Amino acid sequence: MSTSTNLSVGGKELVHAAINGQRTDRAPWVPFVGCHAGALLGVGADEYLKSADLMHRGVNLAIDRYQADGIPVAFDLQIEAEALGCELRWSTDTPPAVVDHPLAQDTPLDQLKVPGPNEGRIPIVLDATRRLRADHPDTALYGLVTGPFTLALHLQGTDIFMRMFDDPESVQRLLEFCSDVAIAMSRYYIEAGCDVIAIVDPMTSQIGPDQFHQFVTPYAKPVFESIRTSGGLSSFFVCGHAQQNVEAMCQCGPDNVCVDENIPLDFVRDTCRDNQASFGGNLQLTTVLLLGSPEDAEKNAVQCLAVGDNTGFVLAPGCDLPYATPPENLEAVGQLVRDTYRQEAVMAMSESADVQDIPDMSGYGQGDHVIVDIITLDSESCAPCQYMVEAVEKIAPEFDGIVRWREHKIKTPEAIRFMTSLSVKNIPTICIDGDIAFVSRIPPKDELSAAIQDRINQKARLRIRRHQSEIHILGQNTGDTIAIKDAVDQAVLETGADVVVHLVTDPLDFIRFGVEPDETPALVTTRNQVVSTERVPDSMAIKQWVQSLQ
Repeated sequence: MSTSTNLSVGGKELVHAAINGQRTDRAPWVPFVGCHAGALLGVGADEYLKSADLMHRGVNLAIDRYQADGIPVAFDLQIEAEALGCELRWSTDTPPAVVDHPLAQDTPLDQLKVPGPNEGRIPIVLDATRRLRADHPDTALYGLVTGPFTLALHLQGTDIFMRMFDDPESVQRLLEFCSDVAIAMSRYYIEAGCDVIAIVDPMTSQIGPDQFHQFVTPYAKPVFESIRTSGGLSSFFVCGHAQQNVEAMCQCGPDNVCVDENIPLDFVRDTCRDNQASFGGNLQLTTVLLLGSPEDAEKNAVQCLAVGDNTGFVLAPGCDLPYATPPENLEAVGQLVRDTYRQEAVMAMSESADVQDIPDMSGYGQGDHVIVDIITLDSESCAPCQYMVEAVEKIAPEFDGIVRWREHKIKTPEAIRFMTSLSVKNIPTICIDGDIAFVSRIPPKDELSAAIQDRINQKARLRIRRHQSEIHILGQNTGDTIAIKDAVDQAVLETGADVVVHLVTDPLDFIRFGVEPDETPALVTTRNQVVSTERVPDSMAIKQWVQSLQ
């Protein structure tokens, strides 16, 4: 990465300069338009992503409408997987999802071959690239390639995480093959006219730095070296809670690192600059671009631009734009980046977010069932989200109706309020009975099972304590009192009730139960109810419990 004085150039040159770490008079704007372009044309994602004509028209429209300095030709991390034999499930408003993993179906790795430029949907995307290159010589075109680790997971399924411990050599052989696929795809895109090759590897957010160095670095490095040798620029895309891996990403040798809102942009900036890489991101996909207003989009953009400081920075969404993103929000960003006066005005008018109508979750998860909530962007379009949902879906039947699970796609205000009420900060996340259990990490089957079983056991203990009752027999140790106690003991024996029986003979204790000494013998029943454990209840909940005792 090199540094120079201010550059005032056109869109393509602006992107090149920013990715090379140079200071420019404004940050380039690269909207990650994927299937959203289908929405601009009024066609579904399933139709759009299968047609070079529609991709050509859709990206053309997005470039003009959003004043894009750069743009991806397609954002579909299933193109390589499909060409290698993975079955896809298509949707009208998201990219397809992988639903079948060849290597998990006993297909030998040596039967898989690096796909050529004419296999699967690869020629469709390359055709669209050539046409867009001819139409927009001054716009930076991004070719998006599925990263080796994510492609390996598409081919092997979530079993890959166990194999990383049990059979690391087989995983490494698979990753070497996936690296070869990424190198080939990068070459195809560069030859078709792309300026920037983005290696998109979201599943790396599921591992830590040690595993990253073992299972990602050796297979990502050759890809970036090949891109550089072929004359292209490179970027390493990741989404999810991957802050722990940003430095390791930089050390793989990309020119640029791009992240989503799960990672603080100032952290990415400092880490990338320390490692001679430029950086990009991280407009909020759902809360701002999808569900917000143009004013919200401007405010978020100004915050990102302030961090980027026009030095080695590319302004972009955190990931693939949702299909239904309001175009006016993206138009507002395209205009803002070119209008410094508007940027100053937005900054001056900026106010803190007003969070309203957050549900009271103090009693959440207190029922008989164990509730597993998966907070996702969308399991149909986000690979980490998809595999986290699948992990829960596969294990739930083992608990024979005790576990109920549901996905919360943060594409609606209701889902965002639910996410906020549980204090979830990163996507995807698994919560068990309202408590955060797994953050941006797909748990192995045994670990997820153990976490659910722990909660079931905890509820069983709580249920026993909650239903425990006591009988207090008040009176002197005389015949009537003894007769009452014998009758109570017999009733407890015959019914099997979980009741503790106490004989109270001290007159001072009679008063505590509201009984005068001359009113004995007396029998008092009490029922204990545990209303809160392992958390500090809020004042409103405490007031309700107190009122119920009146």
